Amino acid sequence: MNAVLLDNVCKSFGKLNAVDNLSVQVSVGRVYGFLGPNGAGKTTTIRMIMNIIRPDSGHIEILGDGQIEQVKSRIGYMPEERGLYRKMTARKVLTYFGAIKGVNDKELAQRVPQWLDRVELADWADKKVEELSRGMHQKLQFAVTVINNPELVILDEPFSGLDPLNQDLIKNIILEMRNEGKTIIFSTHVMHEAEKLCDFILLINKGKLILDDTLDNVRSRQSAHTVSVELEGDTAFVENLPMVTAVKSEGNRLDVTLADADTQEFLKALMQRARVRAFEVKVPSLHEIFVNLVGASDAEDS
Repeated sequence: MNAVLLDNVCKSFGKLNAVDNLSVQVSVGRVYGFLGPNGAGKTTTIRMIMNIIRPDSGHIEILGDGQIEQVKSRIGYMPEERGLYRKMTARKVLTYFGAIKGVNDKELAQRVPQWLDRVELADWADKKVEELSRGMHQKLQFAVTVINNPELVILDEPFSGLDPLNQDLIKNIILEMRNEGKTIIFSTHVMHEAEKLCDFILLINKGKLILDDTLDNVRSRQSAHTVSVELEGDTAFVENLPMVTAVKSEGNRLDVTLADADTQEFLKALMQRARVRAFEVKVPSLHEIFVNLVGASDAEDS
């Protein structure tokens, strides 16, 4: 069973095709990153999954059911627009939303202090929401999202407003939930966090699917074939080697772009002409992959 299935889903707003024939299968027990530039269709897709807006065409299944109302109690959803009652205390907010989600009083008595402690808000439990910082709001909203122990967690920009320490805090909780067999879908612009967290990457641009695969597979296909080398002596010969297309100096090192992936051939050519002190095949970052693929997609549409 898939946690989420989208089959040829489309959604337009007037002349704007916000989501265009999107088909995705999100496996149970995985962390799935929804990536894309502003206006790509990420939030629209998430809102259709949650039945906040309906697709114009296509089919959506959640936790094996086509009707989200039947499985809503098994889902935790954190929207991009946060919704906390500013005059209530952190403790009361968490208790209130837990009760709405069907958590009984006995369970709430245990879960509320546990989650306040887990997101490092125990010392602020009896402070009103309006007294909390933006980052504290974000952590409280996350606790509200998962207070019902959901099987499927959907997070829209969960790292927005968090400093690096709190990003790590939420990241570790997400990984623990994944290890417990839960499925997590999140959209983000924080590429380095997606790189650490995601089992699968979904990249969309202008409502269209650009890629849907594991991060390792994405990297292997999108490799820029760049090698970082450090040589002894004169390095001028490097740019004249037949497999080299570009050379960039970085201090004592050279970043060399190859015409193909035959790095061993390149290493052999270097060793024939110089002493090699360092040789490293550079793996493209998710940020680089994102920029390259979105740029290529925009070029095709222009």
